[in-house]
Amino acid sequence: MFSGKTTALLRRVEELERAGLSIALVKSSKDDRYSQEHVVTHNGLSRPCYAVRSLAALPEVLQDAWRSVQVIALDEAQFIPDLLDGVTASVDGGRRWIIAGLDGDFQRRPIGQVLDLIPHADEVQKLKAHCQLCLREGVTRAAPFTLRYSADTDSRQEVVGGAELYAPACRFHFLQHTARKESDATLELCDALR
Repeated sequence: MFSGKTTALLRRVEELERAGLSIALVKSSKDDRYSQEHVVTHNGLSRPCYAVRSLAALPEVLQDAWRSVQVIALDEAQFIPDLLDGVTASVDGGRRWIIAGLDGDFQRRPIGQVLDLIPHADEVQKLKAHCQLCLREGVTRAAPFTLRYSADTDSRQEVVGGAELYAPACRFHFLQHTARKESDATLELCDALR
């Protein structure tokens, strides 16, 4: 999270539009943090989009534009349940896709079908944020992992949120945070058993 995935996606959309390609900007309807009708970056950049629950809905949502659109740019791909089948069928049929999404969750588990697409991709770019905890210490370190701050022990994989709930972390701070959460949970259990 916070690696600039959506910003990079919007930048690529602009480049392709300048080249004269017809583009449909799409996102998962689960992403309701800022707007249901726009793709919005953490920095406030915004573009109108189509919000869908699944890729199977795209022809109906895009209507006549479905036949003429050359590129589909998809944000928050990890929330799309039919990502692999929808993208591969469309790409193999000649349509181009640009996809932005998370490859792992706050427990370092795969999320959605993003990783399943890699063997089918022409190109893959993994963006990394800077560790928020290192930055507080005046250090810049890549953050390939995500921390989820939570007052409870919520282990649901899909919890939509921003900086109030998530932070990018380096390996050191990820492991430190995980160990602290496990220790706190053990203490709470011991207190409950007394």
